Amino acid sequence: MINMKFLKKHIVFYAFFCCMTSLFADDARILFQAAVRDDESAVVALALRGADLNSRNDKGEHALLVAIRQGSRKVADFLVRQNVVDVNAKSLVGETPLMLAAIGGDLELARRLIVHRKAEVNQPGWTALHYAASSKSPASVDMVHLLLEHHAYIDAESPNRTTPLMMAAQYGLPEVVTLLL
Repeated sequence: MINMKFLKKHIVFYAFFCCMTSLFADDARILFQAAVRDDESAVVALALRGADLNSRNDKGEHALLVAIRQGSRKVADFLVRQNVVDVNAKSLVGETPLMLAAIGGDLELARRLIVHRKAEVNQPGWTALHYAASSKSPASVDMVHLLLEHHAYIDAESPNRTTPLMMAAQYGLPEVVTLLL
């Protein structure tokens, strides 16, 4: 004989689980769309309803990385202010928010990541200093200076043993080369 109470309980649980899984998937999809469109109000609404602001897309990037890469400044600023957001999370290729801010020449964002959120300046492999040293941004010299002020390891070696100085020379950035000497 089938225990109807047991069966009903499991059906309700299953329905709840399916709905919640769908809601979380929708939250992630909406989060990444909002990050691309710089729709801060959508991200705020998702945060208020408890969405995971550290969820990742199929490229292994979380919303902060997507927002920085897309130039979605309002969303990036909001996410950096959220203590739950992991500012040191790496994409599948090892990029961090600080690395993207460095190559993009976004001094204000880099400063907030380092000073207010304690973003990791040094890490094994490619670093924000490598990225800044290869940036054609008008702020590249200031970015390198900012990173060095916060103890970026000047002789950091990438996996292929490339240093920031080598990157600056390769990309033809004499002011950065001088700063790194």
